[in-house]
Amino acid sequence: MPSYRAPLRDMQFVLHELLDAESVLKHLPAHADTGRDTLDAVLEEGAKFCENVIAPLNLPGDAEGCHYDRDTRSVTTPKGFVDAYAQYRDGGWPTLSADPDHGGQGLPYVLNTAFFEMGNSANQAWLMYPGLTHGAYECLHAHGSEELKAAYLPKLVSGEWLGTMCLTEPHCGTDLGLLRTKATPRDDGSYAITGSKIFISAGEHDMTPNIVHLVLARLPGAPEGSKGISLFLVPKFVPAADGSPGERNGLFCAGIEHKMGIHANATCQLVLEDARGWLIGEPHRGLAAMFVMMNAARVAVGVQSLGLGEVAYQNAAAYAKDRRQGRALTGPAEPDKPADTLLVHPDVRRMLLTARAYTEGARALLYYTALQIDIEHHHPDEDARRDAADVVALLTPICKAFVTDNGFTAATAAQQVFGGHGYIHEWGVEQFVRDARINMIYEGTNGVQALDLLGRKVLGDMGAKLRKFGEQVKAFIEEEGVNEAMQEFVNPLADLAGKVEKMTMEVAMKAMGNRDEAGAAATDYLRVVGHLVYAWLFARMAKLALDKADGGDPFYAAKLATARFYFVRLLPETAALIRAGRSGAGNLMALDAGLF
Repeated sequence: MPSYRAPLRDMQFVLHELLDAESVLKHLPAHADTGRDTLDAVLEEGAKFCENVIAPLNLPGDAEGCHYDRDTRSVTTPKGFVDAYAQYRDGGWPTLSADPDHGGQGLPYVLNTAFFEMGNSANQAWLMYPGLTHGAYECLHAHGSEELKAAYLPKLVSGEWLGTMCLTEPHCGTDLGLLRTKATPRDDGSYAITGSKIFISAGEHDMTPNIVHLVLARLPGAPEGSKGISLFLVPKFVPAADGSPGERNGLFCAGIEHKMGIHANATCQLVLEDARGWLIGEPHRGLAAMFVMMNAARVAVGVQSLGLGEVAYQNAAAYAKDRRQGRALTGPAEPDKPADTLLVHPDVRRMLLTARAYTEGARALLYYTALQIDIEHHHPDEDARRDAADVVALLTPICKAFVTDNGFTAATAAQQVFGGHGYIHEWGVEQFVRDARINMIYEGTNGVQALDLLGRKVLGDMGAKLRKFGEQVKAFIEEEGVNEAMQEFVNPLADLAGKVEKMTMEVAMKAMGNRDEAGAAATDYLRVVGHLVYAWLFARMAKLALDKADGGDPFYAAKLATARFYFVRLLPETAALIRAGRSGAGNLMALDAGLF
């Protein structure tokens, strides 16, 4: 049975020492009174819920899975899930970062991100039920009419009802311009929605009495492609006059997917037959409105992999400390024992440190991005909000793709530490590997994220967002460039910053003549930029650790060792990535399609 303990010390290090969140929040009127004591108290209580309530349900929930009843077209979640959700609601966790005008606590998004990290470590499949609702809330809050907000936001904020996003159809995934679901106006101002959706996470369940679906569909005469998509709110039960669930709407679950991982989350096939829906935002502008939810979900998926990387590392490290196998190459470390522990073997340490470094880098990136989202939404200065929004836009595909790629690497490294036991369900780590794999696929595959970063976020504005972020990197390099103790971190950071600038210009020039060049370089480019972000954050964390290393706190010694490992063992990957990214589209496009 796997175990989990929230890494509160490292979470607090990132929040308070690396990001100085309290000082940042003081400049945001909505969060000016949110001090360190509040942040820490919420994290400590959140840790108790995640460790004691939902973590014990993770392994048995995966084994049991969800149950679909064909007669009633209903889904039952694994044993204990409904009771855990009742405790979640009773604890006020759904309201954490939501708008007080709709019943929320109004706490910072960065705090909710930290709480969700713990929830994903404890039980990703369970957290997906309430987690998806946050994106639905954000989308409705930003684009819904006052009538829809009044009717639905209090229910979503309190957790009384849960929400989903319904995009994918059987014949199209990422290319939403191909979707066929139709929306026909009705006399009462609503719309009749007809179509089929697949891969709808938490699309049907027994956690709440109602489910609020956000559905993409086409109005009559809509333009073809993505410019003809509208967004609709479609409840499972149409609310009655008193706000309670009323008549059953015209949609049902036709089945649940049998998946590689996240077995305890119901991934549903939904059929809509003249279901009543209400327009969100403007006609034919549904994709833009849905991107509020999609971008929130992409950052959230990164947090899923952060959580899985952390719990996988914890269990692998504990196993390596206890498991005895072989002898140290330099001679027995414990001659009085039949064998030494796994930690004497350099390659075991390589795997553990890889998982640890990728996890700590992800935590720094995701908390930093979340704090920028708080600034984007609440800073009184328009320029500050715009700058933060640009940084968030740039980092979102990195949060999704780079973190999830690395999270899967961390999980598989942890599994390898277990050897044969890593392939056995009862140890738990094989579940972490299976669960981590979906994070690289849904909410836009990581290849799509790479195209988004290079095509839209970098080349789309002639590198303006990248330069804005690069100014922060440059300022740190200039500040620490004269610090002898920091040379092992600053020099490779500065070198990579220069190479990113050069690679960006080269790809941009080649793409002007052949757009396939951008597609060919995109995945390598995203990993290079991702490493630049991690290198900047690890250098900053190393500076903090160096300044406090003399105090004797082993936490800082470990942080410094992890940063050094990252720079000498993981960052050098960028050399191969740059070479591959520069090789061009020719080697990918030369083979005739018929020969595949």
